[in-house]
Amino acid sequence: MISRSIEEYYRKELRQQMNELADVVATGGAADWAQYKHITGQIAGLAWAERAFLDLVEQSQKEQNNEDRKSTRLNSSHV
Repeated sequence: MISRSIEEYYRKELRQQMNELADVVATGGAADWAQYKHITGQIAGLAWAERAFLDLVEQSQKEQNNEDRKSTRLNSSHV
């Protein structure tokens, strides 16, 4: 399982990068269409990475919960 601090740090970093790039676009910081497309592509990639990471964390938590339940059932059946 991923530690909570690593999870929070990674999510914060992804979100910060997305926000910074979104600010560039929102304030007209792209010099031309090519740069605009490049920046929006980066935002899309970071959004995908965030979603994939959140899905992995969720799956890991579900698997850990299932293992915990199995362990609890095995321990209680031997009592």
